Amino acid sequence: MTFPRAPLGKTLLCGLTAALIATPALATDKLLIGSTSGSSSHYGYFVAVGKLINDSVKNVEASVVETGATLDNLRRLERDQVDLGLVTTNVAQHAVAGTGEFEGHPIDLRLLWVYTGAPQNVVARADAGLSTLADLTGKRFNPGIRGSATESTTEAVLAKLGIAPDYVRGSTSDIVNMIKDNRLNGYVKSGSGQRLDASTIDIATFTDINILSLDPGQAATLKAEMPDISVVDIPAGAGEGIPAYTTWSFGVGAATTPEMDEDTAYQIVKAVMEDKSAQAAAMASLKGADLAELTLTYGTIPLHPGAARYFKERGLDIPDRLLPPAK
Repeated sequence: MTFPRAPLGKTLLCGLTAALIATPALATDKLLIGSTSGSSSHYGYFVAVGKLINDSVKNVEASVVETGATLDNLRRLERDQVDLGLVTTNVAQHAVAGTGEFEGHPIDLRLLWVYTGAPQNVVARADAGLSTLADLTGKRFNPGIRGSATESTTEAVLAKLGIAPDYVRGSTSDIVNMIKDNRLNGYVKSGSGQRLDASTIDIATFTDINILSLDPGQAATLKAEMPDISVVDIPAGAGEGIPAYTTWSFGVGAATTPEMDEDTAYQIVKAVMEDKSAQAAAMASLKGADLAELTLTYGTIPLHPGAARYFKERGLDIPDRLLPPAK
């Protein structure tokens, strides 16, 4: 399937499937949104965003294309094949900095917004005798599912903090069973917003758990030396009996390139920020979420000038790391 493209648009690769969204009759600019697998709730989220854009932004016609998520979207943005796309904030930071997967080959990106965070919860059996992250050294511990962003980020964080567990690999079901059976001390698992995820709750029904927190010194080290992640404070109540704690996190949001004009970016961000129902209907965890706060907390790359303009109009303080480059 192909799409006619106008000034904002890009050339769509052959063989891609796209979700066409009801479009305004007088649309003049074509906007292609890179998302992720069609089986993901994040795909449905971007379909809702596309419809929101069509309903709220004059003279723009948005369509959503199914892609391979963050890395694929970044490559398509660089090749001028999509106008904006889903990114995780940690990978986006590496892309802009030219590090990690993008060593020596940075991509010029601008952040539009972040819609959800993924706190990385360090979960340990309560009877394992682990009260601090430093206690993990030498202990059997799973850093996250093999090949996941959680796994790679956990290893980088703990190495930065001088902590060296005895890492054990496995699938979610394998690791959960090993923790239940006391063959493993714990694991790191992405939270569901500010709540523990279902697999962690499952473990907690069989054995008491602790969530290990960053101490102030560790939090300061990560803030100073790992710009690809965020340090977040999770309030008490992430799970039954779980006190407040501090951990590292990354976010999921939408990025574009400097080529998107300022007014278009402004209108898109305004529509997303002021929507009260469409996004939450597509992703239930967004009900009541403050997307502006999420963006300013989890963002790791400069905002698009249009996005920055909206936040400034709201009277929000934009952190230095998110300020658009001077023209």
